[in-house]
Amino acid sequence: MPTYQIGMNKLLLPQLKQLLLDQNKIELSEQAIAKINYCRHYLDTKLSKTEEPIYGINTGFGYLQNVKVAADKLTELQHNLLLSHACGTGQEVPKTIVKLMLLLKIQSLSYGHSAIALTTVQRLVDFYNHDILPVVYTQGSLGASGDLAPLAHLAIPLIGEGEVWYREEKISTAQLYEQLGWQVLTLQSKEGLALINGTQFMSAYGIYCLLQSQHLLAWADAIAATAIDAFDCRIDPFLNLSHVIRPHQGQLETANAIRNWLEGSELIAQQGKQTQDPYSFRCVPQVHGASKDSVRYIQSVFETEINSVTDNPNVFPDEDLIISAGNFHGQPLALTLDFLCMALAEIGSISERRTFQLISGTRGLPPFLVKNAGLNSGLMITQYTAASIASENKQLCTPASVDSIVSSNGQEDHVSMGANAATKCLRVVENLERILAIELITATQALELRRPLKSSPKVEKLLSHFRTVVSFNEADRLLAKDIQKSVGFMRQSL
Repeated sequence: MPTYQIGMNKLLLPQLKQLLLDQNKIELSEQAIAKINYCRHYLDTKLSKTEEPIYGINTGFGYLQNVKVAADKLTELQHNLLLSHACGTGQEVPKTIVKLMLLLKIQSLSYGHSAIALTTVQRLVDFYNHDILPVVYTQGSLGASGDLAPLAHLAIPLIGEGEVWYREEKISTAQLYEQLGWQVLTLQSKEGLALINGTQFMSAYGIYCLLQSQHLLAWADAIAATAIDAFDCRIDPFLNLSHVIRPHQGQLETANAIRNWLEGSELIAQQGKQTQDPYSFRCVPQVHGASKDSVRYIQSVFETEINSVTDNPNVFPDEDLIISAGNFHGQPLALTLDFLCMALAEIGSISERRTFQLISGTRGLPPFLVKNAGLNSGLMITQYTAASIASENKQLCTPASVDSIVSSNGQEDHVSMGANAATKCLRVVENLERILAIELITATQALELRRPLKSSPKVEKLLSHFRTVVSFNEADRLLAKDIQKSVGFMRQSL
C-alpha cells in the first residue's frame, strides 16, 4: 500500500476519500521537511537577536497580548497554552473526524509558515499512522482564533496530557507513552499557538460531511427513480429537452441519472398516465440538482481551506516578517457549512413528500401500502418519522454563521461560530440518511404492489439486493428494525 506524501500535492476530496478507505500511511515529503526546518531556524535566530514583543511567541495571548514573557519562560508559556485552552465539553468527536483533524493539521503545518518544530509535526504523523486518536469534544470552539478548544485537546497528548483512543481502547496519554516507549515532547516558542490556532475542527467536519453528502446524493437519485416508477409517474419531466434550455449542471446530471435508472422499465412505458405529477416527483432534477451544484461550490471552498495556512501569527522567513493576521477566522467555512445544511435538508424535505404521496392510497396503491389496511397500519408511521426528522433538519438550518459573541475581553470581538455550524451539519447529514432510508422502504414496497409489471433492470436489481435485508411488508411488524436495516443497506456503495 503506497504511503501518501504530505507537501507534494494539494489534498482534494477524492484523495481524502481514498486515504480514509485505504487507510494509507502518510509521511512528510522532503520538500515539507525543508520548509518546516527553514521556518523554525528563522524564528530561533530571530529570537536570539531581538527582545521585541512578538504576539504569542514572547507575549501573552488574546487580551493579554501586551504582557511580555521572559525568554526562559517561552517553553512554559506554550505548555500552559495547551493546558488552559483544553476546555472542551459535550460529546466526543467521531474518530474518523479526529483522524481527519490530524491529517489537516499536518497539511497546514507543512507549508513552513508556522515555525513548528519538525519533531512535533512528526509526532502528529506518528499519531495518524498508528491510529492514535486524541479524545476531542464537540463543544468549545467559537470558530475564530481558530478552533482553540478542540485543537488543544488534539494537541495535549503531545505533552503527555489528555486521553487517546488506541487499539479500540480509551487510555490516558501516560499509559500510551509507557506502552510505546515514547517520550513527552517539550514545546518550543510558538509551537503551542501553531497547534491550536487553525480551522481543522471545522474543516474536518466539513470534509466528512461533504464525503457523506456525495454518497447520499447518489442514493437520493436512485431512491427517487424507484419512487417515480412506483407512483406511476411520467418520464417526460426527465427528458433532456427541458433541461438543456435551463442548463444548470446539477439539473442536467440529475435528469440524466433518473433516465438511466429507469431505462427499460415496463411501468414508465405504460400508456394512459395522468397529465402531470406532483412536484416532489416532477421536479427532482431541479431540486436534487440545485443541491448538487451547492455541494460542488462548498467543496471548492473546503479544498481551498485545507490547503492553506490558518494559524497565527504567520511567519515569512524570506521577507523577515512575522504577521499577526486573521487566517484562523472560520467565516468561509461557517457560511458554507450553513449552506450545506440547507442543501441537504432540501433533499430530505422532498424525499419525505414522496413518501407521503406513496402511502396516500392513490394511483392504484392501497392506503399505507399494506394489505388489509385498517387491521394493519402498514407504513403510516414511517412517514410520521420522516416528517419529524425533516422538521428537525429545518430547525438545524437556522444559520450559526450570523451569530457572534464577544470573547477575550473584547480583543476577539467577532467570531464565526463555524464550529457550531459544523456539528449541526453532521446532524443534518445523519438525519438525511434516515429520511432516505424510509423512502427506500416505501418506494420498494409500492413497487412490488405493482406486480406483475416490472421496473427497469437497474431498479429491479436494487430491489432484489434490498430484499435480502428488508423483506416485503405483508402485515404490521416492528418497523424500527426495518429502518435500521435500510440505513445499513444504504451505507454500501451503489
